[in-house]
Amino acid sequence: MGLHHLDYLDELESESIHIFREVAGQFEKPALLFSGGKDSIVLVHLALKAFRPGKFPFPLVHIDTGHNFPEALEFRDSLVKTIDEKLIVSKVEDTIKERRLTEQKGKFASRNQLQTYTLLDTIEENGFDACIGGARRDEEKARAKERIFSVRDEFGQWDPKRQRPELWNIYNGKINKGENVRVFPISNWTELDIWNYIRREKIDLPSIYFAHNREVLEYDGQYVAVSGFIRIDETDIIINKKVRYRTVGDMTCTAAVASNASTIDDIINEITATKTSERGETRIDDKVSEAAMEDRKKNGYF
Repeated sequence: MGLHHLDYLDELESESIHIFREVAGQFEKPALLFSGGKDSIVLVHLALKAFRPGKFPFPLVHIDTGHNFPEALEFRDSLVKTIDEKLIVSKVEDTIKERRLTEQKGKFASRNQLQTYTLLDTIEENGFDACIGGARRDEEKARAKERIFSVRDEFGQWDPKRQRPELWNIYNGKINKGENVRVFPISNWTELDIWNYIRREKIDLPSIYFAHNREVLEYDGQYVAVSGFIRIDETDIIINKKVRYRTVGDMTCTAAVASNASTIDDIINEITATKTSERGETRIDDKVSEAAMEDRKKNGYF
């Protein structure tokens, strides 16, 4: 059993490294989108295996909404310093001012819609022809429709019906002027695969992935971190609870789960027992409608 499991992780790792090297071989100006979350941290680890002892053939790019968890930002800066690679930070706050965008109102006012503008501007400004990201097919219905090389048109938009066949691990990166490709090297991984790989490779993560005490707002069955980015009403119930995060997005749209899992083994046992995906359980922005993610992707969201 142990040997079979090890071989399976090796197979996933090998496929991802192959995809990274295909990106380096086929594109002129790729970039790796980095959020500070576990999936993008695993991507960096895989990129190190793909290209060391050489430097990355791309910068890391963080689209900073300004609503990040401080732990994620601290980890981002520490990691970049450790691996000594280039980091480009593009701030949604700057895009809001430059484009005079209207921010979302409400209790959990998110900048998720607006960060698409920042991403597309960053792609255009830097001339990126491929953006590597940590999306996985098991996360959400729209992401399950993606190919590993996913073409975006000159407006950054995604058409789920305009997908290229990917047979025998052959990836077609040919694009027309103005188009770009989103690349997903860990498409075939599951949340459990990610955690088993993190355990095997001894990959460091931000502390919020492990159980800790935090002040949270209990709302509609979810636990949302108390921060200056959400509206606290008089009727709100705020409690101090032991929680952890399965996925790390903005503080405005990511809910915690009640948990005592303080080690990777604990987390793996917890995930094995759950029946909901990490986004399905903890991402408030995905609950807007059945097609919330797909609608955002069609407009250029990652």
